[in-house]
Amino acid sequence: MTLRYLITGATGFLGGHMAEACVARGSPVRTIARPTSDTSALQKLGVTIVPGDLTNTDTVRQALQDVDVVVHCAARVGDRGPVADYRPVNVGALRELLQACVGRPLHRFVHMSSLGVYEARHHFGTDETEALPAVHIDGYTQTKVEAEQAVWEFHRVQHLPIVVLRPGFVYGPRDRTVMPKLIRRMRNGKIHYLGSDRRALNSIYIGNLVDAVFLAVDKPVAVGQAYNLTDGEEVSKRRFIEAVAGGMGIEPPRQRLPRWLAALAVRVLRHHVRRHGMDPKPLITPAQFKFMVLNLDFSIEKARRELGYHPRLPFDQAIRETMAWYREQGEALPAAAS
Repeated sequence: MTLRYLITGATGFLGGHMAEACVARGSPVRTIARPTSDTSALQKLGVTIVPGDLTNTDTVRQALQDVDVVVHCAARVGDRGPVADYRPVNVGALRELLQACVGRPLHRFVHMSSLGVYEARHHFGTDETEALPAVHIDGYTQTKVEAEQAVWEFHRVQHLPIVVLRPGFVYGPRDRTVMPKLIRRMRNGKIHYLGSDRRALNSIYIGNLVDAVFLAVDKPVAVGQAYNLTDGEEVSKRRFIEAVAGGMGIEPPRQRLPRWLAALAVRVLRHHVRRHGMDPKPLITPAQFKFMVLNLDFSIEKARRELGYHPRLPFDQAIRETMAWYREQGEALPAAAS
């Protein structure tokens, strides 16, 4: 049976890779895109473009016609700004989409969440049984938690066939936001280790994540479940950063700030969030803090056991292919604020 897909956020990094993989499988793909969005790559793939945005009920209902699978990748991302800036897309538009799915014979609704929904602390093998915090550290992670609450509500009450995927830091070719910013900061000498450089990074290659989406669609056991997703091997912050630096011919960072300072930063951030909530203008953003300071080791045993998820590309091969793409871009890398 050939499944027909609606992929939200298909003009973005993850959604674009997902659309490409669906087309390669022979699955018809539809997406919603604003008239100002660059849809040229999707048009070459033969993706059906429904003009509009996710906040428009009529547009959403039109896009859902004759669709078997929804893969919801669209989200406002970022590490600054108040939670109110993120809720309209990450929660409000999601609720519109879920409501429009009610009563339709969907095979699967795959919601793309994030490992960022877990508490901002050191993690050592954290699995999906851990409860999510009610108050988070920035607008993005707060609304990703609220988004999960919404999809579970529609699964419980409306019986939508929901699967939640929680990937870590996604890297790979065609990311035009996070990796370019990291490369530029590294070139400018603005990347330093804070505390131990051996702490884990929760990275996942885009191709491995796409494979996991198809498993979530194919496996009946996945309905009603959440899954942590990484590359499934130990990748320290030093290993990741040195791989990026080596791939781009950049001198890797050598400066390491004291471990006691990192420990103090963890305690201060945790105390601040519990007492005051999110700071819209932090000196160091929560995303930067987690990337450089915290041990981010999450268990993917549930995905291995229930989905048969076994990352196809090991980290060394995946990062080589990623950096080869960025080297080809050269000066074409988009500007990113430091």
